[in-house]
Amino acid sequence: MTGTLMASRHRWIYLGSIVVLVAMLVIGLLSYTQVHATTQAGKKAQQLSEALRAAGYPVPDQSQIVHTLGEDGGAVCADPANALQQAQWKYGMSNGASGPGQRPVLSDREVVLAEAIVLSVYCPDRLTAIQDRIDDLKLRDTVRN
Repeated sequence: MTGTLMASRHRWIYLGSIVVLVAMLVIGLLSYTQVHATTQAGKKAQQLSEALRAAGYPVPDQSQIVHTLGEDGGAVCADPANALQQAQWKYGMSNGASGPGQRPVLSDREVVLAEAIVLSVYCPDRLTAIQDRIDDLKLRDTVRN
């Protein structure tokens, strides 16, 4: 009887060890994935900072870029050629009034080109889908330096 009792105790030790090892494996994989995503987001943010600086734009703080765009561009890259996204984009280029007072305005060339830089860094495959729409916009130099 003592032999079966000992075997029963050892079984629980083995099962407990396996559960602990599996839990440690899952935690390790999740930690690795998070660190990898953070590293990728930092690299993309650095690349965007360099591209903006090279184009003469003011550069936001690195942590702000990482938190806003992450590693995949976030909302900026979420199908920018979609009709709804285009409508919201053009709505943002209006005079800010609502209802019958709302009018389109000539947006600043630099603002639109800055978004194209973001697309070229985070989702270059989507930039080609929207480039013809960017080219069709009537843009001016409306922001004073």
